[in-house]
Amino acid sequence: MTKKRKVLIGFGTVAVVLIAYCVFSIARPTVLRTAIELDATPDQVWKVLTDRGSYPDWNPFIVSSTGDLTAGATITNVLKDTAGKETTFTPKLLAVEPGRELRWIGKVGFGGIFDGEHSFRIEALPGGRSRLIQQETFRGVAVPVMAGWLDSKIKPQFTAMNEALAARVAATP
Repeated sequence: MTKKRKVLIGFGTVAVVLIAYCVFSIARPTVLRTAIELDATPDQVWKVLTDRGSYPDWNPFIVSSTGDLTAGATITNVLKDTAGKETTFTPKLLAVEPGRELRWIGKVGFGGIFDGEHSFRIEALPGGRSRLIQQETFRGVAVPVMAGWLDSKIKPQFTAMNEALAARVAATP
């Protein structure tokens, strides 16, 4: 076997491994999910969730959010992880359904590197109560190496936000 052929086989093997990794990392997402039951109607929960101007007063996770809440629009969010590090990103709103769902997708770069589809779903429960489900599905080639960090630094912030939202709803007339 010639040296040139060995080099081509080596490059081909590396290319196949990289392609397989990319397909695996995009096809197998990392999902963070938290939920909380609230003593409030879906409309009351929605009112607090979408009063983004008051986020600095109560929200430990999304400390700022600006832009029109219209499906298809781009908003600007500033997130804080458990270490206090802030990150600004500009997701595109996928769903804005009052009293039911707020959902967006954020991408690093052109997409496929580190994409996160975040949702807040509000379910009506008996007795004028609600369940808030906060979930994010991460896909992309950088996600597998970030999965531990997401679980330890971001998921606890979902829980902290849920609990702070419950307290805010309870304190809102």
